[in-house]
Amino acid sequence: MPRKPAKKPQPPKLPKGEAEQVRIRRELGHDFALKPDAFGRQRLTAGTAEARRVYEVSNGGYTSTGGIVRLRNVDPLTGITSLTRQQREAGQRFRDDFERAARHGLQPQSWSERVDASRMGGVPDRVLSAGRAHAHAAAALAHWEVAEVVRETCLEGRSVKAIAERSGDGRDVVVKLLKVGLDLLAVHYGMMGRKAG
Repeated sequence: MPRKPAKKPQPPKLPKGEAEQVRIRRELGHDFALKPDAFGRQRLTAGTAEARRVYEVSNGGYTSTGGIVRLRNVDPLTGITSLTRQQREAGQRFRDDFERAARHGLQPQSWSERVDASRMGGVPDRVLSAGRAHAHAAAALAHWEVAEVVRETCLEGRSVKAIAERSGDGRDVVVKLLKVGLDLLAVHYGMMGRKAG
């Protein structure tokens, strides 16, 4: 009996709408959030704030025919216009500390760290210091409501509207809590001094 040739593995189907989002980003030159998968297809980098953003195009969905691009889920640190420069920088640094700790925690150790006898637990110093930096910054937020709003805004990329709907507070209350938290972070990072009062 003749043998059938082995079938090539077929790539899994893309999640609904991902192919369109990839196409729009490539047309705009916003391919910084795209990575090739095992099958050579351009994919959104899963789990990133950039992958959660939605690009909408009018005029049939093509920019080449004059469609207007609208970006949904804009980064709250840039979308909230009433934030000061120090507040934005403090929020970005808090996000960077968190991402650095999370990213380094997932990477395999280098050979020098595996051979180093002084590290009994196998956790590299850079991972420990990134985790400590984030923990100290989170502790500087002091109150749990302030910490929750800052975490949801800076780390999860939630909009003020979404946080207000979930918590039942008004938008102005959420923005005030966010600003207080970002001011506390700015003081913690040394970007501004404590206010007298």
